Amino acid sequence: MTDIAQLLGSETDSLLTHECRGIPAASIHAPGPDYIDRVMAHGDRRPQVLRNMQALFDHGRLGGSGYLSILPVDQGVEHSAGASFAPNPAYFDPANIVELAIEGGCNAVASTLGGLSSVARRYAHKIPMLLKLNHNETLSYPAMFDQTLFAQVEQAFEMGCAAVGATIYFGSPESRRQIAEVSEAFERAHQLGMVTVLWAYLRNPAFKHQGHDYHTAADLTGQAIHLAATLKADIVKQKLAETNAGYRDIGFGHTHGKVYDELTSDHPIDLARYQVASSYMGRAGLINSGGGSKGHSDLGEAVRTAVINKRAGGMGLISGRKAFQKPIAEGVELLNAIQDVYLSEDVTLA
Repeated sequence: MTDIAQLLGSETDSLLTHECRGIPAASIHAPGPDYIDRVMAHGDRRPQVLRNMQALFDHGRLGGSGYLSILPVDQGVEHSAGASFAPNPAYFDPANIVELAIEGGCNAVASTLGGLSSVARRYAHKIPMLLKLNHNETLSYPAMFDQTLFAQVEQAFEMGCAAVGATIYFGSPESRRQIAEVSEAFERAHQLGMVTVLWAYLRNPAFKHQGHDYHTAADLTGQAIHLAATLKADIVKQKLAETNAGYRDIGFGHTHGKVYDELTSDHPIDLARYQVASSYMGRAGLINSGGGSKGHSDLGEAVRTAVINKRAGGMGLISGRKAFQKPIAEGVELLNAIQDVYLSEDVTLA
């Protein structure tokens, strides 16, 4: 097992002993082996959706725990194939992406229509697949920030996917169209029995204000998560909250002073707990993203993010570049370290 305390370093005591008081643990629907019976079964999801959700929960090293470790590799569109795969050219071949997810003990692999369809008959029965339906392709010049549908829900169903995913850039001028597209796609996915996962990201130049970047503010990301849950996302992917007070400091929208004075604090677990609270108190599972690769610090950063997510009441981590931009042995080690956090009895709900 990974030495979690060693990787947390000077933050060990703060991250492993903190207790959330603004939104206590008893208030949330925390993940666990009985999550589907305890939480999801109260909703209107079809039995096939519950079955596919259980398939996600049952696969990989975290099988049976109620937590998720997902390998996402859609960066060949979002960041260009060269930017994504030049550090490790083996991953130009989608088969190696799926092999990394299997070898790394992941619950599922998420990728593009072309990537998954090219190997679906070989792997659909070996690991749950998640098809990402839309992308921000970056060959357009000048650069633009929008999400375009690359796939139809029926294509995910035909290739045997357990889940579909999509991104909405909340706060962007195009977000209203994206909301309508994703709402329609998610409804169709649920009709066909697939789990829905929303990348609930923020995009607006105004969210960088007076030298501060509020794209990772707990209040703004929390509202994006809340909108994702409103769209019936079963799982919401969001960046880990790193700051707060976006509404207040930028001076727009609607909020309440208690968000900052009582429900949250500067502690990273309290900020993440607010994200969980925004997901209908955990009725939509929160998975945080692992972020880009920075080299030697990736392992420690991934474990830190996993600890914060788990103790806040999140459902897991979705980490791509930190894993696949390394030799496969190092990528597996990083994925296993993340999973060790969720398997550890010493990392408890805060």
